[in-house]
Amino acid sequence: MSKQRPPHRTATRLVEAGRDKRWTGPVVNPPVWRASTHLYESEADRKAALGDNNDGTFYYGRRGAPTQWALAEALTGLEPGAHGTVLYPSGVAAIAGALMAVLRPDDVLLVSDNSYEPSRNIARGLLKKWGIEHRFFDPLDLEAYRAAFCDKTRAVWLESPGSLTMEVCDVPAMAAFAREQGAVSLIDNTWATSLGFPALEHGCDISVTSLTKHVSGHSDMMMGSASAGERWYRALRLTSQQLGQVVSPDDASLALRGLRTMGLRLEQSTASAVEIAQWLKTRPEVAHVLCPMLPGDGSYGLWQRDFTGACGLFSFVLKGGDEAARARFVDALELFGIGYSWGGYESLALPFDPASIRAATEWPRAGWDPEDRLGVRLSIGLEDPKDLVADLECGFAAMKEL
Repeated sequence: MSKQRPPHRTATRLVEAGRDKRWTGPVVNPPVWRASTHLYESEADRKAALGDNNDGTFYYGRRGAPTQWALAEALTGLEPGAHGTVLYPSGVAAIAGALMAVLRPDDVLLVSDNSYEPSRNIARGLLKKWGIEHRFFDPLDLEAYRAAFCDKTRAVWLESPGSLTMEVCDVPAMAAFAREQGAVSLIDNTWATSLGFPALEHGCDISVTSLTKHVSGHSDMMMGSASAGERWYRALRLTSQQLGQVVSPDDASLALRGLRTMGLRLEQSTASAVEIAQWLKTRPEVAHVLCPMLPGDGSYGLWQRDFTGACGLFSFVLKGGDEAARARFVDALELFGIGYSWGGYESLALPFDPASIRAATEWPRAGWDPEDRLGVRLSIGLEDPKDLVADLECGFAAMKEL
C-alpha cells in the first residue's frame, strides 16, 4: 500500500494549480487555445454539449477552452471552500458581474465606506439605474453596520483592507451577521488574495479578485475573478454568460504564468513594504502611516488575527495640507511610477484624497489634525527596499524646495 501523502503547502499548490493533463496534454503549461468556434464530431455530440454547461465541455469560444479552464480551476483550488471560479475581463467587471448575479430591483446593498471608488460608482450608477438602493457604512463600527440592515437588505460589499486608507474590518463577524439576516456577503479580496485571507473560510459567500494585480504581477494584462460555493458559483456563471463576458486565452496564459511566482512576489513585496513603512514612521514630514502589518496600527489586531499574509500596498498621510509640496514629492520620485493599479513588479506612488468620496466616515479621521489630510499610496514592487527609501528621501527633499 502506498503511503498517504500530506496536503501540499502553498508554494507547491501554486506550482501545480491548473496543470491537469486535460488542459496541458504532454507539456508543462496549458497551451494557448485561440478559438471562437468549437467543432463537433457529430450532431449527437453538439446536442450533448448543449446540456453540459461546465468547464471542460467544448461549446463555443465564450465559454472558454483549456487555457481559461486551467486558470479557473487553479484559482478555485487556491480558494478553500470554492466550488468554482468565473473569469472576467477586468477586476471592475468582476465586481459588477458578482453584484448583478446577486441583486434584484428593490433590493438594498450595504457598501463598506472604505471601498475602491469604482465599486462605489457601480452602486451609485449601474445598480441605482436597476432600482437597487445602496447604503454606505463605517467598516470599523459593527453596531452601525448591524443597524444599517433592513428587510430589503440583500447583499453586503466588503473591502478589507480598504485599498486607499487600509482599514481592516471584522469580516467574520460581518459575514456571519449578513448570513443571519439572509444577505449575501461579497468581498474584494485583491489585497491579500486567497493565500493571505481565505475569504470563504472566513464566512464570505463570494470572493472577488482583480487578477490584474498580484496574479498577473507584471502590469501587462487585465482580468478579474469571482470564486464561490456551488450555489453562488452557478449564479455568477449564468450572469456572466448572459452578459457575454469572456477573457482572452492569451491573457489567461499570462495569468497562469504569473500565478507560479505570486507567493514569492507577495513575500518579498510584503517584507519590503514593512521595512519602508517603519522608516516612514520616523520621518518628520509624515503624520500617519496606514499599514495594517505594523504593530500599533489601528487594524493590526484584526490583521494579525484573520490574515496569514499581506502585500506591498500601504499608504501614508503627509503632515500639513500643502498640495503643491505633495506634488513636488511625487514628481521627484524616479523608481516609483505615478499610476493606478498595484501588485506589479514595479513600485508605484499615487496621491489620494478620500474626503470627497466618503459617505459614512470622516476624512481626516477623528482625532487627527484637520490639516493632515493629504495621502500618498505606495505599491512596493521588487526593487531593493534601500533604493526605494533613497528615492523617497529625494522626494521629501523636493517638498522643501520653493
